[in-house]
Amino acid sequence: MSSLAVKDHPGRLDKRPSRTRSPRHWPGWLTGWAFVLPAVALFAVMGVYTIGSGLALSFAKWNGFTPTWTWVGVQNYLDLLYADPVLAPELRRAGGHTLQVMIAVPLLTVAISLPLAVALNSIRRLRAILRSIYFLPYVTTGIAVYFAWRYVLEPDGAINTLLRSLGLGTLAQPQGFLGNPDTALPTLILILVWSAVPVATLLYLSGLQAIDPNLFEAAQIDGAAPRHVLRRVIWPLLRPITAAIVLLGVRDALHGFQIFLVMTRGGPGGHTDVLGLMAYRLAFFKGLAQTLGVSSALGWMLFAGAVLLALLNARMLRRVR
Repeated sequence: MSSLAVKDHPGRLDKRPSRTRSPRHWPGWLTGWAFVLPAVALFAVMGVYTIGSGLALSFAKWNGFTPTWTWVGVQNYLDLLYADPVLAPELRRAGGHTLQVMIAVPLLTVAISLPLAVALNSIRRLRAILRSIYFLPYVTTGIAVYFAWRYVLEPDGAINTLLRSLGLGTLAQPQGFLGNPDTALPTLILILVWSAVPVATLLYLSGLQAIDPNLFEAAQIDGAAPRHVLRRVIWPLLRPITAAIVLLGVRDALHGFQIFLVMTRGGPGGHTDVLGLMAYRLAFFKGLAQTLGVSSALGWMLFAGAVLLALLNARMLRRVR
Protein backbone atom coordinates (compact mmCIF):
# COMPACT_ATOMS: atom_id res chain seq x y z
CA MET A 1 0.00 0.00 0.00
CA SER A 2 1.36 3.33 -1.03
CA SER A 3 1.90 6.20 1.34
CA LEU A 4 -0.92 8.07 -0.44
CA ALA A 5 -3.31 5.21 0.32
CA VAL A 6 -2.32 5.32 3.95
CA LYS A 7 -2.99 9.03 4.06
CA ASP A 8 -6.39 8.51 2.39
CA HIS A 9 -7.35 5.76 4.85
CA PRO A 10 -6.16 6.90 8.28
CA GLY A 11 -8.01 4.00 9.92
CA ARG A 12 -5.64 1.50 8.41
CA LEU A 13 -2.34 0.68 10.03
CA ASP A 14 0.83 0.17 8.11
CA LYS A 15 1.83 -3.45 8.82
CA ARG A 16 5.29 -3.08 7.37
CA PRO A 17 8.14 -3.44 9.89
CA SER A 18 9.82 -0.23 10.88
CA ARG A 19 13.33 0.31 9.62
CA THR A 20 14.46 2.07 12.84
CA ARG A 21 14.10 0.20 16.10
CA SER A 22 14.55 1.69 19.56
CA PRO A 23 17.80 0.61 21.20
CA ARG A 24 17.52 -2.26 23.60
CA HIS A 25 17.79 -1.07 27.20
CA TRP A 26 20.44 -2.54 29.49
CA PRO A 27 19.33 -4.05 32.78
CA GLY A 28 19.45 -1.63 35.66
CA TRP A 29 22.06 -3.61 37.59
CA LEU A 30 24.39 -3.60 34.58
CA THR A 31 24.18 0.18 34.31
CA GLY A 32 24.96 0.50 38.01
CA TRP A 33 28.01 -1.73 37.70
CA ALA A 34 29.21 0.27 34.70
CA PHE A 35 29.40 3.35 36.91
CA VAL A 36 30.82 1.56 39.95
CA LEU A 37 33.38 -0.60 38.13
CA PRO A 38 36.12 2.08 37.76
CA ALA A 39 36.01 2.83 41.49
CA VAL A 40 36.01 -0.89 42.33
CA ALA A 41 38.97 -1.50 40.03
CA LEU A 42 40.89 1.41 41.55
CA PHE A 43 40.20 0.14 45.05
CA ALA A 44 41.23 -3.38 44.06
CA VAL A 45 44.55 -2.13 42.70
CA MET A 46 45.36 0.56 45.27
CA GLY A 47 43.61 -1.01 48.27
CA VAL A 48 43.37 -4.78 48.16
CA TYR A 49 46.73 -5.24 46.46
CA THR A 50 48.44 -2.84 48.86
CA ILE A 51 46.89 -4.50 51.89
CA GLY A 52 47.81 -7.95 50.63
CA SER A 53 51.40 -6.98 49.83
CA GLY A 54 51.73 -5.30 53.22
CA LEU A 55 50.52 -8.46 54.95
CA ALA A 56 52.95 -10.57 52.96
CA LEU A 57 55.78 -8.14 53.72
CA SER A 58 55.19 -8.57 57.46
CA PHE A 59 56.49 -12.15 57.08
CA ALA A 60 59.68 -11.15 55.24
CA LYS A 61 62.86 -9.12 55.52
CA TRP A 62 63.35 -6.36 52.95
CA ASN A 63 65.24 -3.08 52.80
CA GLY A 64 63.17 -1.57 49.99
CA PHE A 65 65.87 -1.81 47.32
CA THR A 66 66.66 -5.45 46.61
CA PRO A 67 64.47 -7.22 44.03
CA THR A 68 63.68 -10.16 46.31
CA TRP A 69 62.36 -10.62 49.84
CA THR A 70 63.80 -12.93 52.46
CA TRP A 71 60.95 -14.90 54.00
CA VAL A 72 61.22 -15.33 57.76
CA GLY A 73 57.70 -16.35 58.75
CA VAL A 74 56.52 -14.94 62.09
CA GLN A 75 60.03 -13.95 63.14
CA ASN A 76 59.26 -10.24 62.68
CA TYR A 77 56.42 -10.49 65.17
CA LEU A 78 58.58 -12.45 67.60
CA ASP A 79 61.38 -9.89 67.30
CA LEU A 80 58.98 -7.11 68.19
CA LEU A 81 57.48 -8.96 71.13
CA TYR A 82 60.54 -10.45 72.82
CA ALA A 83 63.20 -12.03 70.56
CA ASP A 84 65.17 -8.98 69.42
CA PRO A 85 67.14 -7.34 72.27
CA VAL A 86 66.86 -3.93 70.61
CA LEU A 87 63.38 -3.88 69.10
CA ALA A 88 61.53 -5.52 71.99
CA PRO A 89 62.54 -2.94 74.66
CA GLU A 90 61.86 -0.16 72.19
CA LEU A 91 58.40 -1.58 71.50
CA ARG A 92 57.60 -1.85 75.21
CA ARG A 93 58.69 1.73 75.81
CA ALA A 94 56.70 3.07 72.86
CA GLY A 95 53.73 0.91 73.91
CA GLY A 96 53.82 2.40 77.41
CA HIS A 97 53.79 5.95 76.02
CA THR A 98 50.98 5.03 73.62
CA LEU A 99 48.96 3.60 76.51
CA GLN A 100 49.38 6.82 78.47
CA VAL A 101 48.13 8.83 75.52
CA MET A 102 45.22 6.42 74.93
CA ILE A 103 44.06 6.85 78.52
CA ALA A 104 44.77 10.52 79.14
CA VAL A 105 43.54 12.09 75.90
CA PRO A 106 39.99 10.61 75.86
CA LEU A 107 39.47 11.21 79.60
CA LEU A 108 40.64 14.83 79.47
CA THR A 109 38.68 15.44 76.27
CA VAL A 110 35.44 14.24 77.85
CA ALA A 111 36.13 16.09 81.11
CA ILE A 112 36.62 19.39 79.25
CA SER A 113 34.22 19.15 76.33
CA LEU A 114 31.10 18.03 78.23
CA PRO A 115 30.96 21.00 80.67
CA LEU A 116 31.91 23.30 77.81
CA ALA A 117 29.04 21.98 75.68
CA VAL A 118 26.62 22.39 78.59
CA ALA A 119 27.77 25.99 79.04
CA LEU A 120 27.42 26.73 75.32
CA ASN A 121 23.98 25.14 75.26
CA SER A 122 22.78 27.39 78.10
CA ILE A 123 24.02 30.58 76.42
CA ARG A 124 21.37 32.30 74.34
CA ARG A 125 23.36 35.19 72.91
CA LEU A 126 26.51 34.86 70.78
CA ARG A 127 26.17 31.07 70.74
CA ALA A 128 27.10 30.77 67.05
CA ILE A 129 30.15 33.03 67.45
CA LEU A 130 31.42 31.14 70.49
CA ARG A 131 30.84 27.82 68.76
CA SER A 132 32.94 28.99 65.80
CA ILE A 133 35.72 30.20 68.12
CA TYR A 134 35.91 26.86 69.94
CA PHE A 135 35.87 24.98 66.63
CA LEU A 136 38.82 26.89 65.14
CA PRO A 137 41.55 24.53 66.46
CA TYR A 138 40.05 21.68 64.47
CA VAL A 139 39.79 23.42 61.10
CA THR A 140 43.31 24.84 61.34
CA THR A 141 45.96 22.86 59.47
CA GLY A 142 47.57 20.43 61.90
CA ILE A 143 51.17 20.78 60.70
CA ALA A 144 51.02 24.57 60.93
CA VAL A 145 49.55 24.36 64.43
CA TYR A 146 52.28 21.96 65.55
CA PHE A 147 55.03 24.27 64.33
CA ALA A 148 53.32 27.19 66.08
CA TRP A 149 53.21 25.19 69.32
CA ARG A 150 56.89 24.36 68.93
CA TYR A 151 57.69 28.06 68.73
CA VAL A 152 55.54 28.80 71.79
CA LEU A 153 57.13 26.00 73.85
CA GLU A 154 60.76 26.83 73.08
CA PRO A 155 63.15 27.92 75.87
CA ASP A 156 62.62 31.57 74.86
CA GLY A 157 59.06 30.98 73.72
CA ALA A 158 55.90 32.75 74.75
CA ILE A 159 55.03 30.47 77.69
CA ASN A 160 58.40 30.78 79.42
CA THR A 161 58.40 34.52 78.79
CA LEU A 162 54.91 34.84 80.28
CA LEU A 163 55.84 32.80 83.35
CA ARG A 164 58.91 34.92 84.01
CA SER A 165 56.98 38.17 83.58
CA LEU A 166 54.40 36.97 86.13
CA GLY A 167 57.07 36.11 88.68
CA LEU A 168 56.64 32.37 88.13
CA GLY A 169 60.11 31.77 86.75
CA THR A 170 60.45 28.59 88.82
CA LEU A 171 57.83 27.00 86.57
CA ALA A 172 59.67 27.96 83.40
CA GLN A 173 61.66 25.30 81.59
CA PRO A 174 65.19 26.44 80.61
CA GLN A 175 65.43 23.67 78.00
CA GLY A 176 61.84 24.20 76.84
CA PHE A 177 58.77 22.15 77.63
CA LEU A 178 59.56 19.74 74.79
CA GLY A 179 63.20 19.38 75.79
CA ASN A 180 62.50 18.29 79.36
CA PRO A 181 61.87 14.52 79.65
CA ASP A 182 59.44 15.14 82.52
CA THR A 183 57.23 17.61 80.62
CA ALA A 184 57.56 16.55 76.97
CA LEU A 185 54.89 13.80 76.90
CA PRO A 186 52.38 15.64 79.18
CA THR A 187 52.75 18.71 76.97
CA LEU A 188 51.99 16.72 73.82
CA ILE A 189 48.99 15.13 75.54
CA LEU A 190 47.61 18.58 76.37
CA ILE A 191 48.04 19.69 72.76
CA LEU A 192 46.23 16.57 71.55
CA VAL A 193 43.40 17.32 73.98
CA TRP A 194 43.31 20.92 72.79
CA SER A 195 42.86 19.73 69.19
CA ALA A 196 40.27 17.05 70.10
CA VAL A 197 38.00 19.20 72.29
CA PRO A 198 36.29 21.11 69.40
CA VAL A 199 34.84 17.99 67.74
CA ALA A 200 33.84 16.46 71.08
CA THR A 201 32.16 19.71 72.13
CA LEU A 202 30.23 19.87 68.87
CA LEU A 203 29.08 16.26 69.27
CA TYR A 204 27.97 16.88 72.84
CA LEU A 205 26.24 20.09 71.82
CA SER A 206 24.26 18.30 69.12
CA GLY A 207 23.30 15.64 71.64
CA LEU A 208 22.17 18.24 74.18
CA GLN A 209 20.00 19.98 71.62
CA ALA A 210 18.30 16.64 70.83
CA ILE A 211 17.26 16.13 74.48
CA ASP A 212 13.71 17.10 75.40
CA PRO A 213 13.84 20.42 77.35
CA ASN A 214 11.00 19.17 79.54
CA LEU A 215 13.45 16.82 81.24
CA PHE A 216 15.56 19.77 82.39
CA GLU A 217 12.50 21.67 83.54
CA ALA A 218 11.20 18.68 85.50
CA ALA A 219 14.57 18.26 87.21
CA GLN A 220 14.70 21.94 88.13
CA ILE A 221 11.14 21.82 89.50
CA ASP A 222 12.17 18.89 91.69
CA GLY A 223 14.96 21.05 93.08
CA ALA A 224 17.91 19.39 91.35
CA ALA A 225 21.10 21.46 91.33
CA PRO A 226 22.93 21.98 88.02
CA ARG A 227 25.56 19.40 88.94
CA HIS A 228 22.84 16.88 89.69
CA VAL A 229 21.18 17.60 86.35
CA LEU A 230 24.50 17.03 84.64
CA ARG A 231 25.16 13.80 86.50
CA ARG A 232 21.69 12.27 86.66
CA VAL A 233 20.02 13.52 83.47
CA ILE A 234 22.55 14.67 80.89
CA TRP A 235 25.33 12.15 81.42
CA PRO A 236 23.20 8.97 81.04
CA LEU A 237 21.59 10.30 77.87
CA LEU A 238 24.95 11.19 76.30
CA ARG A 239 26.71 7.91 77.00
CA PRO A 240 26.63 6.74 73.33
CA ILE A 241 28.24 10.02 72.26
CA THR A 242 30.82 9.63 75.03
CA ALA A 243 31.66 6.13 73.80
CA ALA A 244 32.17 7.49 70.26
CA ILE A 245 34.41 10.31 71.53
CA VAL A 246 36.49 7.85 73.54
CA LEU A 247 36.86 5.59 70.50
CA LEU A 248 38.02 8.52 68.37
CA GLY A 249 40.57 9.49 70.99
CA VAL A 250 41.87 5.94 71.29
CA ARG A 251 42.11 5.63 67.51
CA ASP A 252 44.09 8.85 67.19
CA ALA A 253 46.41 7.78 70.00
CA LEU A 254 46.96 4.35 68.49
CA HIS A 255 47.62 5.38 64.89
CA GLY A 256 48.46 9.06 65.02
CA PHE A 257 52.10 10.06 65.07
CA GLN A 258 52.23 13.37 63.18
CA ILE A 259 52.43 15.54 66.28
CA PHE A 260 55.21 13.38 67.74
CA LEU A 261 57.13 13.44 64.46
CA VAL A 262 56.86 17.18 63.90
CA MET A 263 57.35 18.41 67.47
CA THR A 264 59.79 15.98 69.11
CA ARG A 265 60.64 13.09 66.72
CA GLY A 266 60.32 10.81 69.73
CA GLY A 267 62.71 12.80 71.91
CA PRO A 268 64.12 13.77 74.22
CA GLY A 269 65.79 10.43 74.71
CA GLY A 270 62.79 8.50 73.42
CA HIS A 271 60.43 9.89 76.09
CA THR A 272 57.76 10.73 73.49
CA ASP A 273 58.19 7.72 71.22
CA VAL A 274 54.88 6.02 70.36
CA LEU A 275 54.00 2.95 68.32
CA GLY A 276 52.91 4.84 65.22
CA LEU A 277 56.14 6.84 65.17
CA MET A 278 58.15 3.67 65.72
CA ALA A 279 56.53 2.01 62.70
CA TYR A 280 57.21 5.11 60.58
CA ARG A 281 60.83 5.23 61.70
CA LEU A 282 61.40 1.54 61.00
CA ALA A 283 59.95 1.89 57.51
CA PHE A 284 61.61 5.08 56.27
CA PHE A 285 64.73 5.69 58.35
CA LYS A 286 66.18 2.19 58.71
CA GLY A 287 65.57 0.81 55.24
CA LEU A 288 69.11 -0.48 54.78
CA ALA A 289 68.70 -2.57 57.93
CA GLN A 290 65.88 -4.60 56.33
CA THR A 291 63.26 -3.38 58.78
CA LEU A 292 60.43 -2.74 56.32
CA GLY A 293 59.01 -6.15 57.18
CA VAL A 294 59.25 -5.37 60.88
CA SER A 295 57.47 -2.07 60.29
CA SER A 296 54.72 -3.86 58.38
CA ALA A 297 54.37 -6.38 61.22
CA LEU A 298 54.04 -3.55 63.74
CA GLY A 299 51.43 -1.92 61.53
CA TRP A 300 49.37 -5.11 61.45
CA MET A 301 49.67 -5.41 65.23
CA LEU A 302 48.29 -1.88 65.53
CA PHE A 303 45.50 -2.80 63.11
CA ALA A 304 44.57 -5.84 65.21
CA GLY A 305 44.53 -3.66 68.33
CA ALA A 306 42.27 -1.13 66.62
CA VAL A 307 39.84 -3.87 65.54
CA LEU A 308 39.66 -5.25 69.09
CA LEU A 309 39.00 -1.78 70.49
CA ALA A 310 36.29 -1.17 67.89
CA LEU A 311 34.57 -4.44 68.82
CA LEU A 312 34.81 -3.55 72.49
CA ASN A 313 33.35 -0.13 71.82
CA ALA A 314 30.46 -1.65 69.82
CA ARG A 315 29.69 -3.96 72.73
CA MET A 316 29.74 -1.04 75.15
CA LEU A 317 27.35 0.90 72.90
CA ARG A 318 24.91 -2.00 72.90
CA ARG A 319 24.97 -2.05 76.69
CA VAL A 320 24.32 1.66 77.17
CA ARG A 321 21.38 1.77 74.76
